[in-house]
Amino acid sequence: MLIMQIRKQKFLVRKIPDDQQSIELRVAVLGSSDVGKSTLLGVLTQGEKDNGHGSARLNLFRHLHEIQSGRTSSISHEILGFDSEGIAMTYSTCRTAEEICDNSKKLITFIDLAGHRKYLKTTVFGLTGHSPHFAVLVISAVSGLSGIAKEHLGLATVVDIPIVVVINKIDIASSSCLKKTLLQLQELLQTPGYKKISFQVSTEDDAFTAASLFASDKIIPIFTVSCVTAKGLDLLYTFLNVLPPTINQKDRELLIQKPAEFQIDETFHVPEVGLVVSGLLTTGIIHEGDALLVGPSDTGQFDTTKVLSLHRHKVPSRVVRACESATLALSCQNTPLRKGMVLISQQIRPPVCYFFQAKIQVLFHATNICSGFQASVHIGNIRQTATILGIMGRPSLSVNDTGSVIFKFIQRPECVHPGSKLLLRVGQTKAIGRVTQVFLLDDNLPLKVSPIHH
Repeated sequence: MLIMQIRKQKFLVRKIPDDQQSIELRVAVLGSSDVGKSTLLGVLTQGEKDNGHGSARLNLFRHLHEIQSGRTSSISHEILGFDSEGIAMTYSTCRTAEEICDNSKKLITFIDLAGHRKYLKTTVFGLTGHSPHFAVLVISAVSGLSGIAKEHLGLATVVDIPIVVVINKIDIASSSCLKKTLLQLQELLQTPGYKKISFQVSTEDDAFTAASLFASDKIIPIFTVSCVTAKGLDLLYTFLNVLPPTINQKDRELLIQKPAEFQIDETFHVPEVGLVVSGLLTTGIIHEGDALLVGPSDTGQFDTTKVLSLHRHKVPSRVVRACESATLALSCQNTPLRKGMVLISQQIRPPVCYFFQAKIQVLFHATNICSGFQASVHIGNIRQTATILGIMGRPSLSVNDTGSVIFKFIQRPECVHPGSKLLLRVGQTKAIGRVTQVFLLDDNLPLKVSPIHH
């Protein structure tokens, strides 16, 4: 009965609101190096099998050293679309990204993250700054569950991102290796830190069931695939097609009505275009030609800038709405732009601060965390070292302790909203929490804004 209801709802996911071009889901792809993350994304988005030597991944690499080593070191994006009938729109059926967008009622943006340990900072930024709706953890059926895979699974769990597991390379793994990998995964998911139910997807009905139960955050769907033979990929396509949006239209409308705030995740200088930024619009609406504030600078100052043009999924657009990712071309201004800055409406005063208070829980630390402790703090698209100035009501925090802590950014002030999720990390030390209070910079002084430059 449940399966029949899910099948009836399959096409209800396709209903698009009048003010929205398409349903959009952002998917982070995790896993250790050499498990085939980039190859899997290449096969899914190109619609063609891999040759067994990594041909499918070449389209996703951004740097020469990535092509030479076969290892992803930066964050790359690729899109997969589905039309109103659930047919996958890939580069084998569409020639350009614009054609994929035009023919799709649902778009999946894959965020390919680095698997090597030395790029862990980049991977954490992808999970916190790019705000994925869920994560895909890729595991090799040959080598099994590695230490990096466990760490990525733990990171996604602590930042509260739902997880799907894809076991890759089943074409070259023996049945005993595959069974061992599945057993390792099931045992890990049953530990107190996770308490999840693993659900192996073997049929199309399983894919419908997994998609319907996924939002409950109680199960972790497991797919077994091969990028060379394409076995199991049809079930993964089905799951991605029927998976519903994570935010309902009413909540999204409330976000759209707020003043605009755009998180800057990456900056570029494009020939004949100029300054370009990419990121996520968390609230409000931005139109082509809008004048916005951009900052904060190293002194907490904001410049006025103008949106010259904008693109969504590599396609020109005239408007971007809350919960949508986009790329914006901006007029020049005095402040050099960087990751962690924001574009905001001129109607509001941004909450810029050096000092903030957060309630945190220590997940792991070898000794005790005391005043003076320094660590990398991730708050949305912000990544900066901060010092603990004080712990309210106690001298220190150890593993599993919860406390209210006063932080100070080391390098520069940042735009921080109360209620934002926080991840603290240095070495093996990890803590999570939420910002409870922000101590505004120059609270009694007017906001410093530089005039617009063309």
